[in-house]
Amino acid sequence: MSGEEKGRVSVPSTEKIGPEFDQYAASYEELLNDPIRNRFTSDPLHFHRRKWNLLDSLLKRLGTDSKAQRWLDVGCGRGDLLELAGGQFAQAIGCDPSARMLSSSTSFKVVQQTSQHELPFEDGRFDFVTAVCVYHHVRPEFRARLTNEIRRILTPGGLCCIIEHNPWNPATRAIVKRCPVDADAELLTAGSAAALLRSAGFESLSSNYFLYLPERLFERLGNVEKMLSKVPLGGQYLLLARSPA
Repeated sequence: MSGEEKGRVSVPSTEKIGPEFDQYAASYEELLNDPIRNRFTSDPLHFHRRKWNLLDSLLKRLGTDSKAQRWLDVGCGRGDLLELAGGQFAQAIGCDPSARMLSSSTSFKVVQQTSQHELPFEDGRFDFVTAVCVYHHVRPEFRARLTNEIRRILTPGGLCCIIEHNPWNPATRAIVKRCPVDADAELLTAGSAAALLRSAGFESLSSNYFLYLPERLFERLGNVEKMLSKVPLGGQYLLLARSPA
């Protein structure tokens, strides 16, 4: 990655929003602390690894060479996923509304959003876009517009991945309800997220539920999760879709 791809860039906009994550940035890890979450894993990066491992396997199954892909992580926060997987791509960039989250973030290039539903990039800029636990923070009336923005900045035939908390999982609901960071959260089902993608013209490629097993069991019984990937009870779900060619 060249030096010009590093650093934080702020892009002005005519619409300003007050990103609530600015107030959480300094104590983000502490605010995520929850007894159920802590029993699931003692390593906060475990969740990021689980997401990337699943996504990486799906990309490989499609025959997608990530080394040739330009990736944007929408709502990247501090850039944990970028740090984990960014080196696997030709280019990796993040964007987020919270300047304070970005200020303590990754070495990869990050750009500040100033709108919930507008992305500060030109048409067809990326081959691959992820939105990981983003949509439940976006007001429902803006979700379709954000999805259309993702389609706009993707190349024809580019890939979009949405990962979200699964509201059908009782442990997930309990954690989200207690977490200050999720005070504004409105969870959406996999069906609702898939409908957003369809309405924007995306072709569905894969739908998977995961995070059934805590870390200590997943290390030994990871294949069990593969067998349960279509059962809508995992802690989170992943949707992978292709933009129209």
